[in-house]
Amino acid sequence: MIAICPAAVMAQDVFFLGETHDNPGHHVQQAERVAALKPMALVFEMLTREQAEKVTDELRLDAEALSQALEWEQSGWPDFAMYFPIFESAPGAKVFGAGLPRRDVMRLMKEPVEEVFGPSAEEYGLTIALPKAQQDAREEMQLAAHCNALPIELLPEMVGMQRLRDAALARAVVQAIDATGGPVVVITGNGHARKDWGAPVYLAKRAPDLEIYALGQGEEGAVAPAGEFDEISYSPPAEREDPCNAFK
Repeated sequence: MIAICPAAVMAQDVFFLGETHDNPGHHVQQAERVAALKPMALVFEMLTREQAEKVTDELRLDAEALSQALEWEQSGWPDFAMYFPIFESAPGAKVFGAGLPRRDVMRLMKEPVEEVFGPSAEEYGLTIALPKAQQDAREEMQLAAHCNALPIELLPEMVGMQRLRDAALARAVVQAIDATGGPVVVITGNGHARKDWGAPVYLAKRAPDLEIYALGQGEEGAVAPAGEFDEISYSPPAEREDPCNAFK
């Protein structure tokens, strides 16, 4: 069992545990930290609300059955075997899904992000335009993340998608706090966990009294994950093909 640093123990409300999705070591860290923190609720970026409602006590005892119930293999996320120990680590925690149906994300092609999110968009800060410097930086990151293969005109929509997902994570945390009282652990990518422009920003806008702690996870021998975190841990790098091959 890993030791949780004192600052993390003090943050009794919300713990964002970032990850690189395909790194097994990051999921080991998450499972160990969830076991140590004993949250009342788990929020998963990888699950929609409808999927989360399918999680039962019985299914949480059987990795294959839970994977099938969640239709995980069709979801596009990495091997469920990496995520199942997280469910096992908090058997009594209520599970919430923050993922958005594809139909909602695709609405961003024609509608502004605040309209896609819904009536509470202002409460989460989605009606406020990003500072130009941040907007430009985020568009550059999206371009680089997609191997410079995206049309330039799509970049604002890609940033909008990230903001929409950040706010959706924050909304799910609020629902989890309301339902259980917390503490809440959020399982999500590093980009959504960062405190300078990820989901914690939208959560702090909606619920400023919550104590938030964010872990970013990097890979040994590589640069630290971008953004601001309370803590960064490192695991061995995952074996992966060049992601740009898909664009070639």
